[in-house]
Amino acid sequence: MKKIAIFGATGMTGLCTVEAALKQGLEVRALMRDPSRMPEELRKQVEVITGDVLVKEDVDKVVEGRDAIVVTLGTRNDLAPTTIMSDGLRNILSSMENNNVKIVSVCLSTFLFYDKPKVPAMFHGINDDHERMLHLLQATKSLNWIAVMPPHIAGTPSGDYSVEIGSSPGRAISKYDLGKFMIECLSKPDYYKQKCGLATKVPAP
Repeated sequence: MKKIAIFGATGMTGLCTVEAALKQGLEVRALMRDPSRMPEELRKQVEVITGDVLVKEDVDKVVEGRDAIVVTLGTRNDLAPTTIMSDGLRNILSSMENNNVKIVSVCLSTFLFYDKPKVPAMFHGINDDHERMLHLLQATKSLNWIAVMPPHIAGTPSGDYSVEIGSSPGRAISKYDLGKFMIECLSKPDYYKQKCGLATKVPAP
């Protein structure tokens, strides 16, 4: 795997994912509505496509010729009900099928491990769209997807963290470790078609 594409590259998780990919020597292409949101020193190292994930032609330009895809789409601090993330992912998965790209990691939320009544009401709108995204992944036949479901994403330095398939191992994860995992899981078949929880390890008292 040498060439990847990142959707959602200018968000908090996306920027850390771009950094992690570049540190691994990968060629990064990214779709951005507003390239100025990415710091210049990163932007100089990335192939930037200006466009929108809701426009199929823009998505095709980004996916074509890539070995794997990373999706860190978000709504920043807007918690209102939305379909933007799932609509965007639908375009990405369709383009992957058309371009014979087989591997994708997608950042969702630890709330998908919860029973719905236990999800705080303020997050229901976002959680519903994350659920739609998960269903889109699960409905694909030929793709090797990884559903990454982090808990609270913290601005803390990179540290020791654990990964669990099918459940969440803790309450928070460093944004740097999340970005690193979004890249590293692409080349780990044990995580394919799995829901992965991850969290920073808390030292024993």
